[in-house]
Amino acid sequence: MWSFFSRDPSKEFGYEILEQLTGTEEYMLWKLHKGKKKGTGESVSVFILDAKTNGSDTQTELAKSALKRLKTLRHPNILTYIDSLETEKCLYLVTEYVEPLQFHLNSYSTDFPQSKQQKELFIAWGLFQVVRALKFLNNDGNLQHNSICLGNILVNTAGEWKLGGFENATPSSLMNSLPIKILPSFEKYDPPEKVDSSKLKSATKWSADMWGLGCLIWEVFNGPLKSPSSLKALGNIPKRLASVYCELVGANPSSRPNPSDVLTICRKPGGYFHNDLVECLLFLEEIQIKENTEKAQFFNKLPSLLDSFPENFSRHKVLPQLINAFEFGNAGAAILTPLFKLGSLLTEEEYQKRIVPCVVKLFSSPDRATRVRLLQQLEHFSTHLLPVTVNDNIFPHILSGFTDSNPIIREHTVKSIIFLAPKLNYNNLNVEVLKHFARLQSKDEQGGIRTNTTVCLGKVASFLHPQIRQKVLVSAFTRALRDPFPPARIGGVLALAATQQYYLLNQISHQVLPAMCVLTGDPEREVRDQAFKVIKGFISKLEKVSEDPSLRECMVIILPSNCLVMIEADVNANASPNVTDMASTWAGWAVSAVTSKFYKSQGSQLPDQGPSLPAGSQTTSATQNPSVVETTVEATRRSDSESNEESVQWGNINELSLSSNTVDDKEEGDGWDIQEDWAPIESFEQDSFATKVTNIRDKTPVPLNTNFEKEEGGWESTWNTNNWATPEGNDKDESRKKREEKRIQRQKEIEAKRSARQGASSGGGALKLGGKKM
Repeated sequence: MWSFFSRDPSKEFGYEILEQLTGTEEYMLWKLHKGKKKGTGESVSVFILDAKTNGSDTQTELAKSALKRLKTLRHPNILTYIDSLETEKCLYLVTEYVEPLQFHLNSYSTDFPQSKQQKELFIAWGLFQVVRALKFLNNDGNLQHNSICLGNILVNTAGEWKLGGFENATPSSLMNSLPIKILPSFEKYDPPEKVDSSKLKSATKWSADMWGLGCLIWEVFNGPLKSPSSLKALGNIPKRLASVYCELVGANPSSRPNPSDVLTICRKPGGYFHNDLVECLLFLEEIQIKENTEKAQFFNKLPSLLDSFPENFSRHKVLPQLINAFEFGNAGAAILTPLFKLGSLLTEEEYQKRIVPCVVKLFSSPDRATRVRLLQQLEHFSTHLLPVTVNDNIFPHILSGFTDSNPIIREHTVKSIIFLAPKLNYNNLNVEVLKHFARLQSKDEQGGIRTNTTVCLGKVASFLHPQIRQKVLVSAFTRALRDPFPPARIGGVLALAATQQYYLLNQISHQVLPAMCVLTGDPEREVRDQAFKVIKGFISKLEKVSEDPSLRECMVIILPSNCLVMIEADVNANASPNVTDMASTWAGWAVSAVTSKFYKSQGSQLPDQGPSLPAGSQTTSATQNPSVVETTVEATRRSDSESNEESVQWGNINELSLSSNTVDDKEEGDGWDIQEDWAPIESFEQDSFATKVTNIRDKTPVPLNTNFEKEEGGWESTWNTNNWATPEGNDKDESRKKREEKRIQRQKEIEAKRSARQGASSGGGALKLGGKKM
């Protein structure tokens, strides 16, 4: 009666049993199954012994003994016990997820050098772990495993070798009597002293397991062992391991080395366990006690080693160790490069869970070196950042970089906006970023930073709000055309070309072309050449629209420099992938020339550690060094030919921007700090321009017709993006009406001339200008 109400314990078992892994029956009393923990889905391994069907009473007792032994043994290289269940029918053992070693050895192909190298590292680390496990058992635990062979070695997800199969384990006090093994497949692994009892007297507590270690080494390199006589031939065993192997399989049990001695011998330079993978993983295990200088050297070397490591090691072993080192080991900024490189191996879900929290924490660090390293690596992880994370947790810390006293911080902060712009909200991008861009472009003492500010504004133009974009771009880029630093002027030219689809024809004719034409007399040849190319494209567009006004809304033209396709209908359009792709290739030279090509460093470098950097540095004016300028122009000329490459070349972070090509405050004012700074430039041809720009080559002031200050109303007020309305006033309204009337009148005159030309061509009349008389 009571049996009716009894419940089957296996039905309440907290683990789901999946398919069985075959190929282990020869060496195990258990059947190995894949499994999952109910509720969490965590992968586990379930060892099952069917006591009623497949197991005798002796086997059941051995299995229970192994289960108890495994419960009490806690070591990184011994199979990790999780749970167990014993019923009348079955015995269940739950461990970490593992697979037989033979499965992993077969997965490596020796046809490719990299795969062969990874297999060698995998085997070396695995044998090292087995020896450590035997050292723990024999010396510390006073136990003998008695069944060391290929079949009792299991491998977890991280590629670590785990020692299992404790059914025949005995205390070391019984070393003079080896156990009788139930499975006949283990007989070939018995040491010689089991047959010759006279040798047992000289046996040590590690003799039997060292013989088994020799059998394992032979099987790893040569395949499953057929008979004990096969151990006499080395086969494919490496030469560095041959001498140790011969000692392990020696006939005299007393001559077999202690596992501690095996580790010592093989860890020496030239030994089998002395390689990059073993050194790396051991360093990570002991990182808590390492000095900061040692950590920095290790993390700087690690990225070059990761490519030779097996992927499962990098993903499941090295990466968790790096994260732990970051969180608890004070690893510093040096850990970022290998951390982000390993992050590329993760799925998106894993990346959000494991890497993004580290990134957010690092951005809040006051350490300048850490901030620079983060900004350097931003392109590698920005695609994984969610917009809410960027705006709420990251961008507030980035803002401080715009006003940092160190040029390197300012430079990399500007460049970071290219990767963050697609994720920034309206206020952060259209208000905060543009406010700082305006100040940097007009007032920053470093010519390279002013150049990159112009370049970056052009690259993120597609993400700006259409109304703000139309008000900002022309004034910003024409302002760059007046910069005394030649690369900054070229950056302005290329920025106008790259963003031309955002300008109305009226802006092109009244603002862009007059400002560009001034550069045709620039003292720098490279500036003149770029200006002529872009001017030709703009004039070509205006000419076609002049001949056919219906093309105004759909005019498409490609500049001679192949910079971009211009569509006037896109002026008020939002960001699109096509626009972004097209804008990603222009002015690549400009961003690469900030620190490494345009300036010579004075030796000021960012430290890997430390809470601060030099607040400022003495700068050397580029205007006083003609050789620097010649290098600059040559670098510009070379890199312009590579402008179609999609990758952005930023230059060297370790070289400080040292140019002091500062724009005169009287000429520039306070930069783009106000709404009037971005106002349309009107009545261009009616103003008189007398700006003097320093000629870098001969140090003499050269008058250029580029003074925008009178027309733009000065650059002296505060830039307020909340007030983008057109400036009020009756005078401006009247002047606007007059310009519109003139435009209509001009259009009528053009149409009349076109009609007259058509009539002349059909009915004779005067020849066209430049025509030949017959």
